[in-house]
Amino acid sequence: MSGENEKPSLVYGEIKDNPNVLDLEKITIMKSAVDSEDVRMEHKIRLNQNGDDTNQTIKLYKRRWFIVLLFSSYSLCNSFQWIQYGIINNIFMRFYGVESFTIDWMSMIYMLTYIPFIFPVTWLLDKKGLRVIALVATAMNCAGTWIKVTSVRPNLFAVTMLGQFCCSLAQVFILGMPSKIASVWFGSEEVSTACSIGVFGNQLGIAIGFLVPPILVPNVEDMDQLAYHISIMFYITAGVATLLFLLVVMVFQERPELPPTQAQATARCISPEQYSYTASILRLLRNKPFLLLILTYGLNVGCFYAVGTLLNRMIIEHYPGEELNAGRIGLTIIIAGMVGSLICGIWLDRTKTYKQTTLTVYIMSFVGMLVYAFTLSLGHLWVVFLTAGALGFFMTGYLPLGFEFGVELTYPECEGTSSGLLNCSAQVFGIMFTICQGKIIDNYGTLAGNIFLCVFLFIGSVLTVLGQKPKRVPSGDPRTQFEKHCAR
Repeated sequence: MSGENEKPSLVYGEIKDNPNVLDLEKITIMKSAVDSEDVRMEHKIRLNQNGDDTNQTIKLYKRRWFIVLLFSSYSLCNSFQWIQYGIINNIFMRFYGVESFTIDWMSMIYMLTYIPFIFPVTWLLDKKGLRVIALVATAMNCAGTWIKVTSVRPNLFAVTMLGQFCCSLAQVFILGMPSKIASVWFGSEEVSTACSIGVFGNQLGIAIGFLVPPILVPNVEDMDQLAYHISIMFYITAGVATLLFLLVVMVFQERPELPPTQAQATARCISPEQYSYTASILRLLRNKPFLLLILTYGLNVGCFYAVGTLLNRMIIEHYPGEELNAGRIGLTIIIAGMVGSLICGIWLDRTKTYKQTTLTVYIMSFVGMLVYAFTLSLGHLWVVFLTAGALGFFMTGYLPLGFEFGVELTYPECEGTSSGLLNCSAQVFGIMFTICQGKIIDNYGTLAGNIFLCVFLFIGSVLTVLGQKPKRVPSGDPRTQFEKHCAR
């Protein structure tokens, strides 16, 4: 039927309750991916309305797992470098002849760089897409690692800071991508799991950053030998970063040929001219539940950044000479957090209980921080390992929860924009908490410093209770709202 009597086609979100649909045929084809397109699953939806057939095809490609794993790998390489100076703070202090607070800035520069650059980078993600962002991220990360290779002399601290700045700039192109990759490549029942895998790489990199530097760079007295050990660490990092850059150049794909969900199929119909990045930001800043999430997310993740940056100082104060175990405790925090992230991602995919899960994890982060604060000085390292692991399970496990909760509260706004605002809040609080806790530790000890963080985690828990649930639709899938909006 054509002309003025032509009726608009419907998307699947409105099929069941629409009286104009005279006949509905839904065909679901499940097959193994053995053809040249490497397709794992194919869904076809055919609507017949007054004799007018409309076909929309969605597909899930097996290569989506390679894309998210490649992203996770270069995110790992970048996040490793965030903590590689801080976890052996005392060694780099002696090698470069600088103060402890100066070495702390080698970690905090990751947070500081993020704040002014996140908005132009998010705009670039919206306009140019995933591949351009991935290329810039890996190129900057690769350049930073090679600059650091040239800085292994006591009088070249400025050069190693420049290299760290390049890596911190690369991080801005990385942190907002997990939720974007998940929505562009994965089905609606997999997005939380895929987002967790994306965050998983960042967490694993931090874990390796806690573990490996104390092993590769022992606290030796001879400065030439120390320079040799530092150069080995920098060369290994540069080699890995170069390999990942080449892989991204060769195989990283912008998006699948066919969309994975009906929401993505509808989104592809919107021309770039119809989308305004500035208007999107303004809408997000008027979204009160999301603003509350920005605050609570920043408080939680900011505490995590402070604990990670200052971990070496806290452990060495109570357990002198235990640089290796300080790294292993950091590893325990992150490994436990990765387990928590994956469990939470799978749980969210099955239940969609964003508010309840987020609140539970937040409260347990506060409890874990309290226990860690009061057991750190007991003199038993095995106790610190246990309490740090419990803290990491919930505090680090909160990272992907915040991303996915933000996407649900702000849909259909771009996932990269909401993730960018959440990360920006985390960086601001991370700098504030690291500086303040460091000064408190210097003047009043580690217990006072950790109680300082507990206060803000308690405030965040109370604010999370006051937050709203994502608005749901009868189908049970919040993303269907976008389909309905576009159909109208």
